[in-house]
Amino acid sequence: MKRFKRLYILMGILAAACVITFAVSQYETYKEDIRNSDEIILELSPDSVQSLSWEYDGQTLAFHREEEAWTYDEDGAFPVDQEKIGELLSLFEQFGVSFIIENAEDLGMYGLDDPICTIDLTLEDDQAYTITLGDFSTMDSQRYVSIGDGNVYLVQTDPLDYFDLELRDLIDQDDVPYLSQAQEIRFSGTQTYTVTYEEDSPNAYCEEDRYYTQQDGETLPLDTSRVEDYLNLISYLDLTNYVTYTADEEMLAQLGLDDPELVISVDYVEENEDGNEVASTFQLSVSRDPEERQAAEEAQAEDTQTDEDSEEEEEITAYARVGDSNILYQITGDEYTALMAASYDDLRHPEVLPVDFEKMTSLDITLDGTDYTITVQGDGDDATYLLGEQEVEFDDVLSALSSLSADSFTQEQPTGQEEIRLTVHLDREELPSMEVALYRYDGSFCLAQVDGQSVSLVPRSDVVDLIEAIHAIVLNEPSA
Repeated sequence: MKRFKRLYILMGILAAACVITFAVSQYETYKEDIRNSDEIILELSPDSVQSLSWEYDGQTLAFHREEEAWTYDEDGAFPVDQEKIGELLSLFEQFGVSFIIENAEDLGMYGLDDPICTIDLTLEDDQAYTITLGDFSTMDSQRYVSIGDGNVYLVQTDPLDYFDLELRDLIDQDDVPYLSQAQEIRFSGTQTYTVTYEEDSPNAYCEEDRYYTQQDGETLPLDTSRVEDYLNLISYLDLTNYVTYTADEEMLAQLGLDDPELVISVDYVEENEDGNEVASTFQLSVSRDPEERQAAEEAQAEDTQTDEDSEEEEEITAYARVGDSNILYQITGDEYTALMAASYDDLRHPEVLPVDFEKMTSLDITLDGTDYTITVQGDGDDATYLLGEQEVEFDDVLSALSSLSADSFTQEQPTGQEEIRLTVHLDREELPSMEVALYRYDGSFCLAQVDGQSVSLVPRSDVVDLIEAIHAIVLNEPSA
């Protein structure tokens, strides 16, 4: 009895050893089926592909060639971004791998029994390929892929980085040029005027002035940095959120673009493919949702929107159109607000004295009923400032003069007391001098007049800083 019992035990041990030996041998075989590789498993010319489709995240997108151009299967009117489709196909020109798992039997180990994405391509000879994407190997930072040849691959480039797209990502959006400089800007709608570019104009306030406009028959310089900022706003406008790609009269009216609030036309120069400069025009139409627009106009007429905080929090729905494009875009409220800030006051110099102080030869001051004259000897860093024959430290005065800037623009006539009057004399043939008078307006602001014309309200605190800086150098000095 004991002998049989011992025999059973030995047979059991032998059977277990056989199972373990078989499993180890299978594991060794499995290990041998995995190998490193730099093999190219697909070499497909993008020009040979006639159809492309993929399914990912419950969405299927399909495209086909039609007269050498890619067309969306579901809607032939959809403007397909041809370059974007080319980028997708370029992935398979030389589709390389890092590891090969040959004769893989359990695709579920790699997520390929239920692939996350399936890509189908058909070539011009009707040859078809199906690429399925499985799990992402966090250890290797690569994705498991099958091309239907019985092998599983770890690929060097994850196709999902390319194909994680929505239809809107494939629309051929309107091109917006980089507008570093404009020859002319024309506004129509809520603003109606023209901005022109001119170098070395006799109407410049300072050397940086390049842009000008006509106001009441007078040519006035604009702030170059403000105009350039506005052009940059257009250049980097985010026209990606399209509303429709088949604009018709009904849709234009629905979005308020049949009668835009503002139309901006920019004449500029760009280089063509041959490197030659050519004149071009870019046009952008902007409008708010018609119902919002009407409500805002009514509120403005009734003067009910006086709370600045409530205006900042106001939700704005706005749209834009490039030229006569069939694509209409929704833009953000911030973009709309910035684009609509296109008036003369928005683009003009905010400084009360927008001059180059390095060209100043003298400064006449009337303060507290007394006249003073500061004369300048030398220029740049070597300049010295004299009150009579006494050299004075003038940095604080220059800083205060430069800081005088508009809080708002106005044409009101002064009714308060004159606080200070200054005349800047400049070393230039055109506009050799500029006179500024600052009047008390209220407890917070002073009214600034330039050459006898009311221009802006400036913070009273800045005027006080200027007066104190001047007092510091004229105190106990004889009047000029």
